[in-house]
Amino acid sequence: MKVTPDHLLNEVVKAVEDKKAHNLVVLNLKGISLVADYFVICHGNSDTQVQAIAHEVRKVANEHNVPLRGLEGFDAARWVLVDLGDVVVHIFHRDEREYYNIERLWSDAKVVELV
Repeated sequence: MKVTPDHLLNEVVKAVEDKKAHNLVVLNLKGISLVADYFVICHGNSDTQVQAIAHEVRKVANEHNVPLRGLEGFDAARWVLVDLGDVVVHIFHRDEREYYNIERLWSDAKVVELV
């Protein structure tokens, strides 16, 4: 059974929260971009935490049979991008988050309220 983008998003959010990701923001890109339905943006305070968050996202993808379309930046752990198709996860090191400020680049997107 194919996982819906909304269900995948919820599972990814739980995963990054379980690894204590900071400043979690979800952007709804539906109708704005063909790249993905959602961007999940967060940061970790160390290389180890950034990698742990990325590892947990990969684990969620595997558990739900969601193909990993791309994984970039894992070794450097400064900005890890995990592409799950409908959901793209950006995991920054805290020192890089402000510099890139991708929330500003996608300011047309609505921020998803997390409960």
